[in-house]
Amino acid sequence: MCCDQAGKHRSGGGGLTTGTLYLVATPIGHLGDITVRALDTLKSVDIVASEDTRHTGRLLRHYGIEAKQVAFHEHNEDRVGPRIMAMLASGRSVAVATSAGTPGICDPGFTLVRAAARAGHPVTMIPGASAVIMAVVLSGLPVHAFAFRGFPPRKPGQRKRFLEADKASVATLVYYESPHRISKLLVDSFAVFGDRPAALANDLTKLYERVTRGRLSDLSAVIAAFGEKVRGEYCLVVGGADIAADYFDGWADTDGSMDVDTYAQVYAQERSVFDPEPDDTDESDFPT
Repeated sequence: MCCDQAGKHRSGGGGLTTGTLYLVATPIGHLGDITVRALDTLKSVDIVASEDTRHTGRLLRHYGIEAKQVAFHEHNEDRVGPRIMAMLASGRSVAVATSAGTPGICDPGFTLVRAAARAGHPVTMIPGASAVIMAVVLSGLPVHAFAFRGFPPRKPGQRKRFLEADKASVATLVYYESPHRISKLLVDSFAVFGDRPAALANDLTKLYERVTRGRLSDLSAVIAAFGEKVRGEYCLVVGGADIAADYFDGWADTDGSMDVDTYAQVYAQERSVFDPEPDDTDESDFPT
């Protein structure tokens, strides 16, 4: 298969032209965190398959990009996926963009990659921001081996069993969670892992970015202090089974020393800039 033009490939012998599927990483908060290559790709493709057309639309308008969008998310992937495959088969190029971060992580992007690769369509990626990588690097915990576990189940019993599966793992563990359930995740993590060293990364790359390091009990206390004012997306990074309990002992205060009221005020100010249409944070718009 040889290249015919941007985003299109022609099979050897003059066969039909097929479009390319691009997975384009977008900013996880700060709009400046996008690559030149990502912008060029969003400009050049025939269609942008967006997890949330409002989020992607704001990004496109910010950079003066006029692009056709189609909504592609977990609730319509069975219906829209075949349409995207038909576009690729007809020679049109498609870019997949999540609300924030890297497509294919905790969103339906992987189903499209699987289908496109199986059908023989070219699939490539425009790398960029990823919340899980940023969280594990900033955590201060060992990064030579880590396991990303995504979102834990919502029900308490299932969540505990989910955590117990990694209780003996020596790898650093990384979880995503919404503000509505982060307190419950911390409580269950303490029950399963004990009071291990851990870090809680919140709203990475944004004005109110916070990385809190300590034991799981310390993190629970921080979240409890915020009460109903807990906002934004969370990455919980937990040390592996062989990590010393006193790993963070003696470290300087790293939670930003921001009181609850100041945090809520800063959150409201920046949210009004990035999210003019308020909505509840959940898995559907979590930065990946």
